[in-house]
Amino acid sequence: MKLRQLFLLLAIATGGAHAAKGHVHGAGSLDVRIDKGRISLALALPLDASTGFEHAPKTPQERAALENAGKILNDATSLFIPSPAAQCALKVATVALPFAAEKKEAANIEHADIEASYTFECANAAELKAIDTTLFKHFKRLYRLETQRVGPSGQGASRLTPKQPALRW
Repeated sequence: MKLRQLFLLLAIATGGAHAAKGHVHGAGSLDVRIDKGRISLALALPLDASTGFEHAPKTPQERAALENAGKILNDATSLFIPSPAAQCALKVATVALPFAAEKKEAANIEHADIEASYTFECANAAELKAIDTTLFKHFKRLYRLETQRVGPSGQGASRLTPKQPALRW
């Protein structure tokens, strides 16, 4: 493995790729690691991109918007669609919503983010050539998703947008 690939893999695994980026409204990041038929996705979005606000919900409408964002983000199989021929199935979905009922964050957070991770297992990994996303259809305030990918076919970075919602390699 080349040193550059090792560094990218380490950055993705430790979350360093997200730490280097600043919080930008409407822009999220998606790190993709493909290894032996397993796809690992790490998603980070500003809360504003999915709800229209970044503070603790104050009204019933804001609470409903936060709950709806959680429902959408937990439905990983409708958000991320790997190449159908690869026969991938969701194994794990973890979504961390700020201000969720079970959390007691400080009310003075200025820039809240959503963090989610998803793992898919693919029966025919050789056929995995792309991952489509419907995030832009669900979250109209999201206008770009910066992606980094590392896997058997190499590494790459790209920008997904509402007009280009597929990561291909």
